[in-house]
Amino acid sequence: MVRARGNDSAPRVRVLHSLAPPDGKTRYVDQMTEGAPNDVAVTYFSWKSALRGGYDVLHIHWPELLLRGKTRRIRFAKRQAMRATLMLARARRIPVIRTVHNVSPHESGTRAERRLLDRIDRVTAMSILLNPTTEVRSPAPTVTILHGHYRDRFASHPRAPKEPGLLLYFGIIRPYKNVEALIDTFSSRPRPGSRLRIVGSPTTELREPIRRRAAAAANVSAALEFVDDGDLVREISAASLVVLPYAEMHNSGAALVALSLDRPILVPRSPSNTALSAEVGPGWVLEYDGPLTDAVLSAGVDASASLAPSDRPKLTGRDWDEVGRRHRDVYIAAIAAAGGRNHR
Repeated sequence: MVRARGNDSAPRVRVLHSLAPPDGKTRYVDQMTEGAPNDVAVTYFSWKSALRGGYDVLHIHWPELLLRGKTRRIRFAKRQAMRATLMLARARRIPVIRTVHNVSPHESGTRAERRLLDRIDRVTAMSILLNPTTEVRSPAPTVTILHGHYRDRFASHPRAPKEPGLLLYFGIIRPYKNVEALIDTFSSRPRPGSRLRIVGSPTTELREPIRRRAAAAANVSAALEFVDDGDLVREISAASLVVLPYAEMHNSGAALVALSLDRPILVPRSPSNTALSAEVGPGWVLEYDGPLTDAVLSAGVDASASLAPSDRPKLTGRDWDEVGRRHRDVYIAAIAAAGGRNHR
């Protein structure tokens, strides 16, 4: 499947992203698709398309996800397919570009997976960083292209009135995101005038624990599903504070979604969050040290109330068109360095 913007019949750069195509729900793939300039054609990933060729750049995101599967046989087959893809890319002079979404995978994989991830690092022609604090293992040169905002994407969806005292967690629910701890902390004492809302799809092992906790706690409700953009905008705009209590936090699309809808976020302190705080202005990124506690949660609620209704965070340099143009420039430079395009 190819997505090209404009009416150009012969895009200059054909990029295979290791991403599934857009499905109408906001995901990172939307930035790569909707931000692509007219002279960039976007192809979405399958092993068949990776091995067949017909693209100028292989752009890898979250490489560990390409290698995982439910059975040993599936994992072995995916590793073999990745090795073949890398070999063919080298033979065809197709550069490998890597966006470093995380410094390391959130869930550890097998030794065979780690060896192959190291190989991907070694053959990467350029690493794209989403914030200036990222440290990379790859010897490849790096360029920082900020994660785009979602203001334009959400502009057509009506917002709900802000509800004072409403705290929200949204996004995929995985163990490292500490949603259970958030519910426990919130419900550790009565909170008159406040309530907690959980919106997102949990991993299989977390669905029932999260459901039970939310059902047992006063003033806690949950929609344990992936919601569409209209519902997401209503949920976020209704909140007075978005709480993202991750055990580790480097790049967060959820943080950018909340800020795009002019809602402050409560997040653990990290170099990337501190940089984001300095960028968007005071009062929008509320950092805390150590575990999420009752005092931290209460301070976050108080701080969020100090923002005026007309205040907006600064998101300069995060327009999707600019993100797309900068990616295009990286692709062209990498193709030239590899001597590609004529060696497919």
